[in-house]
Amino acid sequence: MHNLILIAVFGAAGALARWGLAGLVQRALPGSLFPWGTLAVNLSGCFLFGLLWAAGVERLNLGPQFRAAAFVGFMGSFTTFSTFAFESASFLGEAQWAAAAVNILAQNAAGILLMFLGFALGRLV
Repeated sequence: MHNLILIAVFGAAGALARWGLAGLVQRALPGSLFPWGTLAVNLSGCFLFGLLWAAGVERLNLGPQFRAAAFVGFMGSFTTFSTFAFESASFLGEAQWAAAAVNILAQNAAGILLMFLGFALGRLV
């Protein structure tokens, strides 16, 4: 039960951080049609994921509660793009070229295709 509470609290913090950063960046670039806020969240999320993983997991050897709170809770709410980037980087770092290619292509191409399918279905309902 303690892990669930940590995940929920850190998840709330991640969601608020996402909302705050994305809004701050978009307001700093008024009139822009490009989603700079989303880009800022995704890129900073990748940096933060790498920082937390290297410092917290690899260097300090923080345990499962840290991983659950930081990566499932905070990072999961802040941006799942960072998890996608981490998994892709892991495949590439281990020279698992096919797995990396499938992960990158499938998540992007299939994600966009399914977005359009969702739009179509939503408009029919």
